[in-house]
Amino acid sequence: MKVNGTPYRSLWWDESAGALQIIDQRWLPHDFRTQQLDTIEDYAAAIVEMRVRGAPLIGATAAYGMALAMARDPSDASLERAWDYLHDTRPTAINLRWALDRCRRALASRPEGDRVEAALRLAHEIADEDVEINRAIGTHGLELIREIAAGKPEGEPVRILTHCNAGWLATVDFGTATSPMYQAHDAGIPIHVWVDETRPRNQGALTAWELGSHGIPHTYIVDNAGGHLMQHGMVDLVITGTDRTTRRGDVCNKIGTYLKALAAKDNGVPFYVALPSPTIDWTVDDGVAEIPIEERAAVETTHVQGIGEDGGFATVRVAPEGSAGGNPAFDVTPSRLVTGLITERGICKATPEGMAALFPDMAQAAE
Repeated sequence: MKVNGTPYRSLWWDESAGALQIIDQRWLPHDFRTQQLDTIEDYAAAIVEMRVRGAPLIGATAAYGMALAMARDPSDASLERAWDYLHDTRPTAINLRWALDRCRRALASRPEGDRVEAALRLAHEIADEDVEINRAIGTHGLELIREIAAGKPEGEPVRILTHCNAGWLATVDFGTATSPMYQAHDAGIPIHVWVDETRPRNQGALTAWELGSHGIPHTYIVDNAGGHLMQHGMVDLVITGTDRTTRRGDVCNKIGTYLKALAAKDNGVPFYVALPSPTIDWTVDDGVAEIPIEERAAVETTHVQGIGEDGGFATVRVAPEGSAGGNPAFDVTPSRLVTGLITERGICKATPEGMAALFPDMAQAAE
C-alpha cells in the first residue's frame, strides 16, 4: 500500500544494510517512523512492544529473526535458542509459532554451512506468501460486498463494520479484513466503513489512517456504538481478522470481537472473519477453553497516548490513581456466531466440515 504516495510493505529487507526495516507502529497514526532491527533483542522488543502487530506480521517478523540468528551463529543450539526466545514474546497469535516451526523444520535438516542463506530465503518466502494470501482473501471477500451492493439503490454504499486493525499494517501487505474493502473501493463499489476504536490500544485509529490514505470513506466510532448501529440498520456486513482459529471455527481476535458477533447475531447482520490459513490452529478444538489469552500491562488501560495541545506526544492517565487495570488482549468468538470464514482458497462455513473441505491437506496432516 502507499504512504504519502510511496509504496510500502509493513516490513522490508534492506539489501544495502543487510537488515530488516519495519514501520514502528507505536507512533501511528500521528507520526510515520521506521526502524532497523539489528539484534535478536530488537526483534523480540518489536513484537512485545507492538512496534509490529497483527498475527501475520508477527510471524513474518519472527522468520527474519530466525534468519538473523542463523547469520550470527548457524548451530543447532542457536536455532533452538532463537526459537525459544522469539516464541516467548507473545502467546496468543498462532502465526508466530507457525513461522518459527516452519523455519526450524527447514533449517534443522540442512548443514550448518547452508543455513544462513536458506534462512533468509525462507523469510522472504514467508513474507511474499503472506502478500499473496491476503490478496486472494480480498478477491473472495469482494464477491460478498458485490452481492450486497447489487441489492442496494444505486450509489448507496455497502456499510461495513470492522474491529481492531486487520489491515496491511497487521500483515506484510493488503491486510486480511481490509483486503476486500480495498478491492471493492478500487472496483468502484461504494462502501463506507465503521471503524471501532478498539480500546485499549486504539488500533482502530490505524485502520482509519489506512483507509483515509486510500481514499475510502469511513467513520471512527467508540467500541460500544456497533450494536446501536446494527439495531438501526446501518451495518450491512461485519468483517474482522483473527489471531488464531480452531479446527471447529472458533475465532480468537482482539478483545471486543465477541460482543460484536453477539450484536450481529441478534440483528441478523452477517459476521465474517478474514482467515489466512497459517492462522488456523488444527491442534485446538474449543477456543474458549484451550487458547491462551495474553494479559498485557495494566497501564494500557489506565493511560492513553495521543497528541497534546502543544502538538507533541502525551501520555495521560484516565483511571483514578490506585485503581487496578485489567487488560486481556483477546477474546474468543464461538463458531456458532460466525457466518463464514473468508480464506485464500474461498469462503467456508465456520465448522470442522467446512474448514476441512477447503483445507483437506492441512486437516489430514493434523490428524
